[in-house]
Amino acid sequence: MVKTTLFLVSLFALSICILAEGVFNDRLEQNISGSNYQAQRREMVDKQIKKRGIKDRVILEAFLKVPRHRFVPEHLKYLAYKDHPLPIGEDQTISQPYIVAFMTEALNLSRQDKILEIGTGSGYQAAILAELCDSVFTIEIIASLGNRAKRLLDELEYDNIKVKIGDGYLGWEENAPYDAIIVTCAPAQVPSPLKNQLREGGRMIIPIGSSSRQDLVLLRKLNSQLVEEKVLPVLFVPMVDTTGKKY
Repeated sequence: MVKTTLFLVSLFALSICILAEGVFNDRLEQNISGSNYQAQRREMVDKQIKKRGIKDRVILEAFLKVPRHRFVPEHLKYLAYKDHPLPIGEDQTISQPYIVAFMTEALNLSRQDKILEIGTGSGYQAAILAELCDSVFTIEIIASLGNRAKRLLDELEYDNIKVKIGDGYLGWEENAPYDAIIVTCAPAQVPSPLKNQLREGGRMIIPIGSSSRQDLVLLRKLNSQLVEEKVLPVLFVPMVDTTGKKY
């Protein structure tokens, strides 16, 4: 009886040791993985963003902080910090890091700004904006993407981001006017509701054109008129309505 009891106690102790070792190894792996992602973010900022002329310290710090790998599908995490867009499902993409940085810097944002984003997608651009501004209102027409982005942004504790499922062409009128508007899908021309929801002195960055040729356009609202400047050739997914028809 004593031998049996000692055997069971020893077996129990061995099981605890194995379990503890497993937990330790899991945590060690997570720490190594976290450190690796941090190193990849640093490399992304240094080699992709800074080298192409993005100098704003606050923007660079936002890119170092936001965990881009959390915004891509699990099987693509190893590519999260590479220099290209990635698919996120529903025929949509997360933009190339440099393009996200370029569009962000072009808006010349301040901490007090209220931002409207059209095309939530993965939620990554919204997270970057939330690091820089007072509040971000973001609209996604595809419910599965919008709801997934909302869950992740809530998990990451971005309480200054509001997500809406709806038609981005119409904007979000009840929260207008906005200091800046960023559009991450391409209509054939600037939507009139977005023009009206931009405050005097506000800025809008938006890709305009067809599926084969687009220009990234920076707009400034001066004396109730939009002053347009083409800043970069790009290729974004088209802006569509609730039926899938292109605007």
